[in-house]
Amino acid sequence: MLTRASALKTTLLSVVAVAGSLVCVSAGAAAPASYRIVVSNEKSGDITVIDGATFQAQATIPVGKRPRGIHASPDGKTIYVALSGTPVGAPPQLDAQGNPILKRPKDDDDDDSVPADKAADGIGVVDLASGKLTGRILAGSDPEEFALSKDGNHLYVSNEDVKTASVINIATGKLEHIIPVGQGPEGVATAPDGKRFYVTCEAGGDIYAIETAHYTVAGHFKVAVRPRSMAFLPGSPQAFIPSESTGQLNVIDTDALKILKVIDLPTGSRPMSVKVSPDGARLYVSDGRAGTISVLDAHTHSLIGRITVGKRPWGIALSPDGKFLFSANGPSNDVSVVDLASNKEIAKVKAGDSPWGITIAAGAP
Repeated sequence: MLTRASALKTTLLSVVAVAGSLVCVSAGAAAPASYRIVVSNEKSGDITVIDGATFQAQATIPVGKRPRGIHASPDGKTIYVALSGTPVGAPPQLDAQGNPILKRPKDDDDDDSVPADKAADGIGVVDLASGKLTGRILAGSDPEEFALSKDGNHLYVSNEDVKTASVINIATGKLEHIIPVGQGPEGVATAPDGKRFYVTCEAGGDIYAIETAHYTVAGHFKVAVRPRSMAFLPGSPQAFIPSESTGQLNVIDTDALKILKVIDLPTGSRPMSVKVSPDGARLYVSDGRAGTISVLDAHTHSLIGRITVGKRPWGIALSPDGKFLFSANGPSNDVSVVDLASNKEIAKVKAGDSPWGITIAAGAP
């Protein structure tokens, strides 16, 4: 038979145990998802890995010449990065209408003192767990940007200097298809359903839709020049493509392959990257040399505000929970961390020389 004291002690122990269980459940529910922010540094030939919990740089991994486009595998364990042996050049001169003035063909009097190193072209493969470059996939000439197929088995690559897009089988490393596109192919984006990928061509503003069943061109249309990237509105045929030279954002009907609306961004904007928030409510556009991120309503397309970040924000990415935005700031060699609840920069993280692209690797490697 329990005494009054022992009964009270038993009751107290039970309460403590239950409370402890509740604390553990609560802590487990509140634990943030693990992710890493990975940045390509175009001029230093490496990538910077940043912890998503502390916003501290964890590693610098050498990858090769001129890393630009960068994406994580679906499981977050592998990073793919576009490498190019073509030397960094100045942006093309523009005419009065904002169109690039294309260079004449080379002749015997041209200076070839810095020739392209085609042996350096490819898609670098980085294992995040070991922090090492484990391979390089041949992906055609001068790859700049690319996208992964929805199943993660193929790479869709833009080959800037030869006006083509390449389809690469990741497992075999084989180039399976070459698709002719327009002048200066740059951005590549895979549709949410995986049935098409799109290539944006900066020189003429051509946008190509390529179906992934047989890798044929489903159609193409034009936007203002220097379209750099593309993002899709969840649950809708709408997508968004920035035109860098004109400081505009194009709203696209991906079914009809036409422009629905052209949005003028704030004065001084030179947009490169566009992202849609996970809930489909907001658009975020990197404004390039303006040093800001424009925030728009994804449905009314009205400007909500501008966020001041580092110099020339180029690539941007959103955390998996949509609470933070990260921008790769080329001239200032850092990454801005933006709290999207307040739309303010809360930290800068040192990166390599000339950060270009940025991706999120979700899950612990």
